[in-house]
Amino acid sequence: MSVLSGRCVVLGVTGSIAAYKAVEVCNRLVDSGAHVIPVLTKSATRMIGLATFSALASEPAKTSLWHDLRTPIPHIVVCRKADLILVCPATARLISDLRTGRSADLLTATISASQAPLLVVPAMHAEMWEQPAVQDNMSVLVERGASVVWPVEGRLAGGDVGLGRMADPSVVLAAVEKELSPRDFQERRVLVTAGGTSEPIDAVRFIGNRSSGRQGCAIAAAAHARGAVVELVVTRNAQAHIPSGVKVTTVETASEMLAAVKAKAPAADVVVMAAAVADFRPRASYTGKISKNTGIPKLELEATEDILIVLGSQRKPSQILVGFAAETEDIEVKARRKLEDKQLQVIVANDVSKDQVGFDYETNEVLIITSTGDRLHVPLTSKSEIARSMLDVVAGMMSKAGM
Repeated sequence: MSVLSGRCVVLGVTGSIAAYKAVEVCNRLVDSGAHVIPVLTKSATRMIGLATFSALASEPAKTSLWHDLRTPIPHIVVCRKADLILVCPATARLISDLRTGRSADLLTATISASQAPLLVVPAMHAEMWEQPAVQDNMSVLVERGASVVWPVEGRLAGGDVGLGRMADPSVVLAAVEKELSPRDFQERRVLVTAGGTSEPIDAVRFIGNRSSGRQGCAIAAAAHARGAVVELVVTRNAQAHIPSGVKVTTVETASEMLAAVKAKAPAADVVVMAAAVADFRPRASYTGKISKNTGIPKLELEATEDILIVLGSQRKPSQILVGFAAETEDIEVKARRKLEDKQLQVIVANDVSKDQVGFDYETNEVLIITSTGDRLHVPLTSKSEIARSMLDVVAGMMSKAGM
């Protein structure tokens, strides 16, 4: 179950050229389980067809206060359904209307009547975005409690480049999830590790693993959405998956990750070691590149320090330590042994020999076991959903412990 499952999102679309991106936002919201009601301004229909939104959304697209005589107060009907109103994209004119409370069409009337949270996604030419009046209007909306997905620099209509481009649909979806997520991690400090460490053999070769960092980064994103102050220690190969809103430290080797985690863990309420840390490294690495003409080199390995054991031995009583176990057989037996041996409160185990599970995939299937005896199997689903399920377990433990 996604955090958006069963939640009603009113998707307001205005007359920006970026209206085409709202189609993808609509599609992603529906795929995540949301009930989407599209409300388009008259100007928006000049940019994108009603049939597109009607086909993709949960209800037919709506445009007018007056055309449906069966519903004499459509703005009230729509606003009472809304868990969130998302204006994507938002033009300078719409932003001005929101600031003054002007309700000249179905969208602005719905927003004026609603008590639901408001999320605004501006998109316009740089010259318009930089106008003092627009900036002042945005400041007032933020002061009143509206949330904003701020525009970014990039290519604009007409081939110009500047600040005003609508944020990527994936960023908009993450903002919607944050708005509708429980706030049970509010101001909690959460430390997450992600990715796979690389242990150098020489200047160009290394010992590594197949971890993409997707799962750890999904956990960091989900914790941030639930109100946590998140620090993410991430390897270089996982840079593409880093979520916004978190503090990032980039490392490469197991020893670098150990140093970063040891420095940050004492201040954390929850530590999630989702990274795939190398168990072995070359005892000595070459400063240059080993030439194959010199023959096959002898590679002597040594064990790296077990970061989980270090954290478990130094854990303060109020801290929750979460470990991961990527296995190919005897999954639960090995996970329970690791839970006990490393003094963890939660272990998340998966069978990486299964199709679509673990490394390289956007999906996962896990078994979550706690030190208090709870056991939760999460069948194959997205890594975002795995993150949500794991945080639900941690939140339950914090609640029981009175944390």
